[in-house]
Amino acid sequence: MPSTALKWLSLVGIIWLQAINGTNTNFPAYSSQLKQLLSLSQFQLNNLAFASDAGKLFGFFSGMATTYLPFWLVLMIGSTLGLVGYGVQYLFITNQISSLSYWHVFLLTVLAGNSICWINTVCYVITIRNFPSHRQVAVGLTTSYQGLSAKIYTSIADVVPGHKKAKTFLLLNSVLPMLVCLIAAPVVREFYVTRPRHMDVGFVVMFVITIATGIYAVVSSLQFVSSKISSLGSFIGVLVTLLFPLLVPLSMKINSLVESWHKNRENQRVYHFTAEESQNEEREENEVKEGEDSISREVQYVGIREEIGVKVMLRRVDFWLYFLVYLFGATLGLVFLNNLGQIAESRGYSSTSSLVSLSSSFGFFGRLMPSIMDYFYRGKCTISRPRPASMVALMAPIAGAFFLLLNKTHLALYVSTAIIGLCTGAITSISVSITTELFGTKNFSVNHNVVVANIPVGSFLFGYLAAIVYHKGEYEDGKCMGMECYKTTFIIWGCLCFFGTFLGLILHARTRKFYSQTIG
Repeated sequence: MPSTALKWLSLVGIIWLQAINGTNTNFPAYSSQLKQLLSLSQFQLNNLAFASDAGKLFGFFSGMATTYLPFWLVLMIGSTLGLVGYGVQYLFITNQISSLSYWHVFLLTVLAGNSICWINTVCYVITIRNFPSHRQVAVGLTTSYQGLSAKIYTSIADVVPGHKKAKTFLLLNSVLPMLVCLIAAPVVREFYVTRPRHMDVGFVVMFVITIATGIYAVVSSLQFVSSKISSLGSFIGVLVTLLFPLLVPLSMKINSLVESWHKNRENQRVYHFTAEESQNEEREENEVKEGEDSISREVQYVGIREEIGVKVMLRRVDFWLYFLVYLFGATLGLVFLNNLGQIAESRGYSSTSSLVSLSSSFGFFGRLMPSIMDYFYRGKCTISRPRPASMVALMAPIAGAFFLLLNKTHLALYVSTAIIGLCTGAITSISVSITTELFGTKNFSVNHNVVVANIPVGSFLFGYLAAIVYHKGEYEDGKCMGMECYKTTFIIWGCLCFFGTFLGLILHARTRKFYSQTIG
């Protein structure tokens, strides 16, 4: 198989890894059952949601590991951590092991949360290195599939008979990432291609496949549609959409074989040999020039402010503004999604799985949206730039969605969940680009893991706040029913998000000169 096809095959492997790596996103689908099985209070359940995010506090270990260890080994370490973290919990709630305290479960959840960082870091680094002139597009495209994780796990869990979804999800969370890592590890590596061909065509086809996947995920998540589709049918649909990206490297292979066949036939015609050789040389020269022009345009468009390490980055005002904007934006959205099970239950909404699937599907589109903007509008307009301004534009709808949740209708819950999922996903995708642009690609694996450390911090602070408000309205069975359970929380979260929007405007003002020079 030619190197170009192998490069695209590595992208498909990364898509599969990202699709199953969001094991923490399906927590709301089984959190209520886990609360009953382990006899947890709302505070303890909130701590478990925080524990999954707390694993990111140690994400810098995975960043350093990618510098010294083979990528396949980093993938195996990450999947093994998840296997242990979720697997031991599964054995505990199925009564196959005993004497496991709450704090054991907490630490196991931290371990499982850290496993996500290892797989994520490998995916980011390889994508950036394999597609240097299209790194923003490729990273955003692959990252979008992580927004689909909850949808994938929910579809598989719905096929399994019985009502103990907590057991099913824990088993899937422990085993599925390991299986996919074993499948993808041989192809997820660096490929050096001097003149990659058909890049534009490949990305266009990949976008079409990805958009079709997102449309299917959203439509099949709607309650009036999901009620008409069997669980098995939904699972098969998701599986097929994940196989579609293989069409790109397969088409590259077929195209290469056809070109080789034509070339062999033409070489047999001796009297045309000289002319054919001249044409081939001219075509190769044009390809080199086109590749150089493409890279030149991309470097001018993307730009890197400077290459700095984590110590210097931590002393920059721009870093702390960026950190807080992410904290009051995407992290707040993630905390809402982590509490989606209890929020839906308190409002008397029983179909939590459909809500989780909806947030996952819109999160998928949110992560994909910046890549589409980058690819189709680069060099033509500044619609997706500068990125801090894009973050500001995405945070305002999140704040509005929190205030919309003060409406007690199920429609308000659906619309708010979709908006928060969409905007949170988009900010998550954009953040990868902002980290590389403001602080460089050389130390990206460590720098970005430091940036996302805001997620566990926000998960603890905002989640604990929500638990306090929830606890005030609890009944004897540990449940809180009614709008008052989260009303105050939504107001506070909305105000914090508006404050984050203001900080985003300051970051935009401070970096506007850099981005204007990059674009211009």
